[in-house]
Amino acid sequence: MLEKLGRIRLLYIVLGVLLLVGLMPLAFAGVLLSGRSADELRSIEGRYQAQLVQDKARQIELYGQRYRDVVTGLARGFEISGGMQALDDRGYDQRLQVTLQEDPNLIALALWPVDGTLHRAFQPDIIELEEVDARVSEVVARMSGRGAVVSRPQIIRSGPEMALTIAEPVLGGTNNQDVVAAVVAIVSFQEVFDAVQQPTSKSERDLLNAGLPVVFVVDQNGRAVAHPEASVAFSEKAMTDLKVVQDWQESGAQVQSALAPFTAVRDGRNVEMLGSYATAELDKNSRLGVIAIQDEAAALVSVADMRWQTLWISLIAALFTILIGVFFANKLTHPVRDLASGAHRIAFGDFSKRIEVTSRTELGDLGNSFNMMTDQIEAFIGDLQRSAEENRQLFIGTVKGLAAAIDGKDPYTRGHSERVSRFSMAMAQRLGLSDEEVEKIRISALLHDVGKIAIDDNILKKPAALTDEEYEIMKQHPQKGYKIMSQIPAMKEFLPGMYMHHEMVNGMGYPQGLKGDEIPLMGKIVAVADTFDAMTTDRPYQKAMKFEDALARIESFVGTRYDPVVVAALSEACKEGQIRPGVVKLRKPANAVPKVTLQASQVPQVTQI
Repeated sequence: MLEKLGRIRLLYIVLGVLLLVGLMPLAFAGVLLSGRSADELRSIEGRYQAQLVQDKARQIELYGQRYRDVVTGLARGFEISGGMQALDDRGYDQRLQVTLQEDPNLIALALWPVDGTLHRAFQPDIIELEEVDARVSEVVARMSGRGAVVSRPQIIRSGPEMALTIAEPVLGGTNNQDVVAAVVAIVSFQEVFDAVQQPTSKSERDLLNAGLPVVFVVDQNGRAVAHPEASVAFSEKAMTDLKVVQDWQESGAQVQSALAPFTAVRDGRNVEMLGSYATAELDKNSRLGVIAIQDEAAALVSVADMRWQTLWISLIAALFTILIGVFFANKLTHPVRDLASGAHRIAFGDFSKRIEVTSRTELGDLGNSFNMMTDQIEAFIGDLQRSAEENRQLFIGTVKGLAAAIDGKDPYTRGHSERVSRFSMAMAQRLGLSDEEVEKIRISALLHDVGKIAIDDNILKKPAALTDEEYEIMKQHPQKGYKIMSQIPAMKEFLPGMYMHHEMVNGMGYPQGLKGDEIPLMGKIVAVADTFDAMTTDRPYQKAMKFEDALARIESFVGTRYDPVVVAALSEACKEGQIRPGVVKLRKPANAVPKVTLQASQVPQVTQI
């Protein structure tokens, strides 16, 4: 049955999944639109706030202007009527009382002649006589020439009400420029209270939680003088902890109104707030700030609801997508996992297993192709490994042949490079170097004397000690070897042992006179191995030293010629039998370097230990 259906193209399955995944852009669009709605709503709320505080500020200014005009009218009336001598004391009192009764916002009126008795009328159920006199005295003291003086709103001590005090001078005298009296009015601030209160009985907290603006009025010191909660204003609470109030105080008379979003602490957490302010001028020296604040999150709750609705719709759609996707994914990814597992095995060099993919989609063809590829790679890797081993053996053979050719120039040094190489490998293994580093040291030690090819045979084979001039020529062999081998890019990592095996840790060596850590470890190891073999081998100018004496001699040069760590590795290898006269035992490395045993013919006869 399945054979008759033929192959099902993977493209159809992928297209089906992509159609389901297309729901994600819808969710993204919903979030994007809600974000734009939030920005627009925030802008609308800001404009509404700015207009609200400006309207309230103008109401307060008009209110103050109205009662400045009342007081100014009374003062001008006295001036027109001929000054303070035009009326007797009883006439003053009656006129003040009549004016007081005509306007319920007037709490007290007073007329204070410069050379006469203070006359006043007041509402005794709101304010007491002593407070009237105190307020009159306070505002008159601030008066200087023509022009009304308005005090900041202050709470009446005898009753829970806020009031302004307004004073205007009465001018007279021969030149009509002398202050002969003052008209003073104490005006209720209740209309301003009514202006800032919302048409609801909710508290400030309730208004903020509902996303409604809270409007209040502060004086120039930042103290509340009108507030939706009367207790806040009557206590003259400082509102300077709000950043928007601070902004208004700092702007002074320079900015009449502005938006000022800020962050406030509510219930122990930082909350983003919408804020705005406007200035109401009662006179040139008395200004009030009209402030509006609003909880941004509560104001934009409709946007948050829209986002949640979008999220829930997207989640429900995503759930259906996942359920359907899981079914198709299992069908699709099972052979893919098999392919991945097979590729992983190949990556680690295991070509023994093949995968079985029974899918009727393109994955079935891919599985068959994968198995064919594995067969080809296995065969190719086998050929590469054989070629690499042949090349390695060819390289090692070439290096050994070159080393033997160098040693062959002098019958006394025959086998020297091979022995130095094995001593170096033993010390490198003792030092815990990796197999790769040990192999590098092996090659470098084999070639450490390659520069002697360029040294004249008369010097190289001289049976007696060298003269100073001959010794200077002989000392050039590290540089000559470096010059020869540095032309071959593949020899770059073996150069330190060739070039620096005659350096000393005290800086007295050659060719560069390096000190301590300036000398690479490879150079330090080859230097010790080179000297140790020279000491234990017959030379034209000296007889071979005993094994123990040579080791003691090497140890005596620790800190001057040789590195203490490298010499310690040689000492351990000798004392534990890894290096013995005629024998060097090497650990078998991962790349199957065979254990090497020196032949008796390659080293001089020395005392056995």
